[in-house]
Amino acid sequence: MMQKLVSIFTCLFLVTFSFSQETEPTTTRILFIFDGSNSMFGEWQSNRKIEVAKKLMTETMEELEGIPNLEVALRMYGHQTKIRPGQQDCSDTKLEVPFAPNNFSKIKSKIRSLEPKGTTPIARSLLEAGEDFPPRENTRDVIILITDGIEACDEDPCAVAKMLKEKGIELRPYVIGIAMDTDAMMNFNCIGKTYDAMTEESFKSVMKVVMSEALNNTTAQVLLNNIKGQPKETDVPMTFYDQKTGKIMYTFMHTLDEFNNPDTLTMSPLYTYKMVVHTTPQVEIKDIKLTPGDHTVIEANTPQGRLDIKFMGAGDQFTETMCVVKKRGENTTLHNQKMNTMDYYLVGEYDIEILTYPRIKFEKVKIEQSRTKKIEIQQNGKLNLVLPSFGKASLFVNRKGIREWVCNLDKEKLDHYINLQPGDYTLVYRPERTRSSAYTIAKDFSISQKETVVIYL
Repeated sequence: MMQKLVSIFTCLFLVTFSFSQETEPTTTRILFIFDGSNSMFGEWQSNRKIEVAKKLMTETMEELEGIPNLEVALRMYGHQTKIRPGQQDCSDTKLEVPFAPNNFSKIKSKIRSLEPKGTTPIARSLLEAGEDFPPRENTRDVIILITDGIEACDEDPCAVAKMLKEKGIELRPYVIGIAMDTDAMMNFNCIGKTYDAMTEESFKSVMKVVMSEALNNTTAQVLLNNIKGQPKETDVPMTFYDQKTGKIMYTFMHTLDEFNNPDTLTMSPLYTYKMVVHTTPQVEIKDIKLTPGDHTVIEANTPQGRLDIKFMGAGDQFTETMCVVKKRGENTTLHNQKMNTMDYYLVGEYDIEILTYPRIKFEKVKIEQSRTKKIEIQQNGKLNLVLPSFGKASLFVNRKGIREWVCNLDKEKLDHYINLQPGDYTLVYRPERTRSSAYTIAKDFSISQKETVVIYL
C-alpha cells in the first residue's frame, strides 16, 4: 500500500513538474542599441536630436517598468572617442547596462549622461550585440537599433544581421530618418523592419508601435469590406479604444501592402477593444478580443463612393462655400464639405444643402460603390449694393410667383457685397430714421452667372 502511494505521488510530481515547465512564461529580452555619435548633436525641429531621443528613451523606460517577464539592456556606440578629421574609432561600442531585472533606472541614468562624440559603427555594434544575450532557455530576444545615420566604418551590417538571425535573435531596428534620403533608409531593410520618424511627434508614435511589436507577437488585420464583401477599401483612419475605460490605445491609417492585402498590425492582447473606422459616417465594431500570440482578423463593412460638388466651370479653385451633408432622413450633420472638392461617403442616400444665397437643396442623393456622384451648380453672380442711409434691408428670391427670404443685411453698413446664385431678386429696404412703412423701397433686379450688378438706392 505504501509503495503504491509513493508511486502515485511520484507520478503527480512528475506531471506537475512537466506542466510547470511547459507553462513557464517566455521572458522577452530587449537590447537597445543607442546612437551616441557626433551627428546626434544636429538640430531637429524644436531641439537637438540627442535631447529628443533622450527624452523619449526615458519615457519608454518608465512605461516598461512593471511589465512582467521583461528584461532590458543598453548598448551605446560613438560615445567614447571624439571623432577627428581623418580619424574615427570603429571599435567605439560598449554594453553599458547588461540584462538584469529592474535595471530601468540604470539605463535612464546612462542615457541622461550621454554626450555624443564619435562615429557610427553599426555593423560592429550589431556583431558584439550577439554576445550581449546570456545563454538562457525560453526567451525571446529582440534588438532595437536607434540611429540617425548609416554605417560609417565600411563594414557590412547586412552580413552581421544575417548571422544574428541564424542565432535566433530578432532584429527590429528603429531608424530616426532625419536628413536621410530614401536610398540611405533602404540600407536598413536587410537588417530587419525599419521605421522612418521625420518629426518629433512621429518619433513618439513609431516608438510606441515598435515597443508594442517587440513585447508581443499578437497581431491583427483589419478587413474593410466593399459592397461585395471584398477587403478593398483602404486609406481610412482607425482608432482602437480600450472598451472598458474608453482610453485610446492605437491609431492607424489603414493601408494595403504591395500585394493589396490589408496591413498587419501589432497590438497588445490585454484589452477588449472597440474599433472606430473613421469613414463618413463612422463604423464601430465592439467586443474585439485578441488571442495572445495569434493573428486575429477584424472585419468591418465600409463600402464607399465619392461625392463631387462643384461650381460649373470653376475646376478646383478655392472657395469658402460649404455644403452640409446629412444621412437621408436624419438631422445630424455628417460633414461640411467645401465646394469644388470631392470626399468619400459610405454607400447610401444623403440630403445635401449648399450654403449659397439662396441655399440649394438636393435630396436622396445616392452614393454607389466606387462611383463618383457629381453635383454641379451655376457660379455665383455678385451684388454691389450702396444704401443712402442706415436702415433695415432684406433680400428675397422670386420663384414662380413666390417670394422666398434669402437673408437680412447688416444694418450698420451702407456698402454690401453679396454673392448670389443666378435668379430674380427683390430688395426690401426702409431707412432707420423713418417711422412709417410708407417709406419702404422694394427694388427688383436680376443677376446672372459671373455677373456683377451695382445698385444705388
